Amino acid sequence: MLPVMDSPDPTDEQLVRSTQSGDARAFDQLVIRFSPRLYGLIYNMTSSHEDTNDILQEVFAKAYRSIKGFQGKSSFYTWMHSIAVNMAINFLKKRNRRKTMSLDDVDNGILNDPDFIEATSNGDPHREANLSELQKKLNESMMKLSHDHRAVVTMFDIQGMPHAEIAKILKISEGTVRSRLFYAHRQLQNHLQEFIKK
Repeated sequence: MLPVMDSPDPTDEQLVRSTQSGDARAFDQLVIRFSPRLYGLIYNMTSSHEDTNDILQEVFAKAYRSIKGFQGKSSFYTWMHSIAVNMAINFLKKRNRRKTMSLDDVDNGILNDPDFIEATSNGDPHREANLSELQKKLNESMMKLSHDHRAVVTMFDIQGMPHAEIAKILKISEGTVRSRLFYAHRQLQNHLQEFIKK
């Protein structure tokens, strides 16, 4: 069998098979391929870059240890996202037991993002202050959602995943996904109502 590394753009399945055969370089390619999306998923659940980096390392370590048992019953994409969501939820449960979330923990990284600043800046300081306040309120509102609700909002609204994919990742029905989204959206609207009325 030819090594996968020779093909220009191997599929996830080819890289998984090579990793299962002992090719660590193939797993490195999977890490590079999945890091940005999984980072976004975990960050939107934790609102902390530091925690996200730690969890992401654990996700890939667990995936590497478990990859020999991956049989392809679901896509590798679904399998990786399941690991990431479960680890993020477990982390959040532990963090909530240790302490209640302080507003200082809410990372407003997007506010320092040059693309965000350029897209929202029109030289109106009042408008910029309002956008900054809205982003802060959104982050606070997301942190008030339960872990399960935060997971579906992150995957559907932020990452654009379809209901069917979310259902596979969380191992729940599509109806449950829709129900959680409806409930989470209502909670977010309630949290943001006061700001919108200003």
